Amino acid sequence: MKSIKEKQNTSYAALKDAFGYTNVMQAPRLKSVSVSSGVGSFKDKKKIEIVLDRLAKITGQKPSSRGAKQSIASFKSREGDVVGTLVTLRGARMLGFLDKLIAVALPRTKDFRGLSAFSVDEMGNMTIGVREHTVFPETADEELKDVFGMGVTIVTSAKNSKEARAFFTHLGFPFSKHEKGRK
Repeated sequence: MKSIKEKQNTSYAALKDAFGYTNVMQAPRLKSVSVSSGVGSFKDKKKIEIVLDRLAKITGQKPSSRGAKQSIASFKSREGDVVGTLVTLRGARMLGFLDKLIAVALPRTKDFRGLSAFSVDEMGNMTIGVREHTVFPETADEELKDVFGMGVTIVTSAKNSKEARAFFTHLGFPFSKHEKGRK
């Protein structure tokens, strides 16, 4: 099976007829991948440490903590309290994470029938929600009481959603074939 890096390098040849590319630089490229997660109970310092540790294991890079932008009395949160974490991957770590996401994590997801083609926005980026972090092999053997979800945003240089969908299909993202009711 080809890696994401090899497939990305052949994207110009695969997509040039469909989109009329005349130069290799016109073909879409992967720019970055952002993996973010909320911490749930932000008063529980142990849970924050668990989320930070497990995201570091999954991505291979230390996540940064994100604080609340404003105080909200009904949630008992104060400005600056840690409410989430974020990791931005580029280069080799990004490609390795995407290989692992496509080949290992998505097939292990419960009741997985493919990604929605509508998860690609008009600017050519795709956002995937992962409900349980335990689908990644680094954290599969841990207790199930501290399971959290995460959002994975893949940023590309594609100009529109049609071009991005073709690019993601070429890279091997498993899109669902049963999309109904949307344009």
